[in-house]
Amino acid sequence: MREHGTAKSGLGLLKQFRKPHDVQVYLNNIGYKSEPGTISPVKVMDRREANCFEGAMFAAAALRKLGYRPLIVDMIADNDDDHVIALFKKGGYYGAVAKSNTTTLRYRDPVYRSLRELVMSYFPFYFNTNGQMTLRSYSNPVDLSRFDRVNWMATDENLDFIGDYLYEVKHHEVLSGKMRRWLSRADQDLVDLCFSGARADGLYKPEKL
Repeated sequence: MREHGTAKSGLGLLKQFRKPHDVQVYLNNIGYKSEPGTISPVKVMDRREANCFEGAMFAAAALRKLGYRPLIVDMIADNDDDHVIALFKKGGYYGAVAKSNTTTLRYRDPVYRSLRELVMSYFPFYFNTNGQMTLRSYSNPVDLSRFDRVNWMATDENLDFIGDYLYEVKHHEVLSGKMRRWLSRADQDLVDLCFSGARADGLYKPEKL
């Protein structure tokens, strides 16, 4: 696909990163976007803000420039926001880059032997503002190159349809019914730490159970 004008120069900016953690640092230092609509990685750089889905797509695009496949994984939660991470593999081990409105659902070093092991590293830190443990399932990896025909890395168009596609992908449950009944709530000091500095209008408002 040909690149033109600001799209081409914008994609060139993705070459500034030397390793996956550099991408994470960039995402940590831009704002959290709470408005509806899904913007492309180039538009993320223009606006210097992203939600978790846009952050995952941005990370996948940046990781692609580093030679990785542009993979994302969807995590579905109960009574909470879903979360999306960009996946990479180094030396046979999985790691992840992610944008989050919280402090605990972001980067993971490539030390996990399986995708499930990586996802479960998020489980103890995946809770809503009531402290309820909310992670329920995760998807098979989605290779964003399937959307190259619509110029997903640089388009000015809304990309909500990519998020809609994630619901069509096979997801794997992480808990049995018994496990759900055993769940405790996160300690309040961890809840306070997790949401420290969060953008309030971007936080999910959970039902009190």
